[in-house]
Amino acid sequence: MDGTPSNAGPQKEPIFNAPPVVVGLAVLLVALFALFHWTRPEIQDLIIRNYAFVPGRLTVSVWPARAIDLLIRARSDPAALEQVRAMRELHALDGGAMPWTLLTYAFLHGAWSHVLLNTVWLLAFGPPVARRFGSARFLVFMGVTAIAAALAQWAIGPMDFMPLIGVSGADSGLMGGAARFMFQPGAPLGQPTSRRRDIEDIPAAPLRAMLTDPRARIFLVIWLLTNFVFGAFARSLGLSDMPVAWVAHLGGFFAGMLIFPLFDRTGKVGTAT
Repeated sequence: MDGTPSNAGPQKEPIFNAPPVVVGLAVLLVALFALFHWTRPEIQDLIIRNYAFVPGRLTVSVWPARAIDLLIRARSDPAALEQVRAMRELHALDGGAMPWTLLTYAFLHGAWSHVLLNTVWLLAFGPPVARRFGSARFLVFMGVTAIAAALAQWAIGPMDFMPLIGVSGADSGLMGGAARFMFQPGAPLGQPTSRRRDIEDIPAAPLRAMLTDPRARIFLVIWLLTNFVFGAFARSLGLSDMPVAWVAHLGGFFAGMLIFPLFDRTGKVGTAT
């Protein structure tokens, strides 16, 4: 017996009790943006060209005929002409596919509001996932979801030459992963239980059980609607001065939800109900 009363409610985790790996990553993101922000414009352009993910660059590297077709259409199509200009500004025909940009784009941000919002998001959803995974698996998980987010954006705009930057796709992956256990009984957003349950001891919900849980369903619907509205109308509503890659958010979120069991070192899965 540990002396804890059987009727004691679950104890609350401190709000800012984030594991070192999460704090370190948050500090790194802010520091990298500060260096980027205060460097010369020509260096900023060079960084974007070499480390941001550009869907169109990947496409024309894999299928060069798409670039030729675009150049032909640019003679009579103003939209194609704009794509050609963007392609040339980014030197998208040079350097090959640059596959590392599928990951490095997540370390770049376009404004202080951008990096701070994404850092808050990281600090909100990163700690519970990091506690379950441990530092190494947590970082790999974020990397995989960042890649999935970039590929989702590529899938819907293969000839888009707008650079993709920001860690929000991987942050969305953390949300998708956290959804697998945060609504379980005894978890912070689940039904309260008579005894304390640490994050590491809460079984992950099977997908079918999670999708039938009312709390989880409400969370999914609200997140999907918010993501769509913010992504589709952020610029027109004055909430952002740049396009929001909401499809990348979806890619990261669903990737995090699906691959969560591959990284969960607890190995605990609840029963499907």
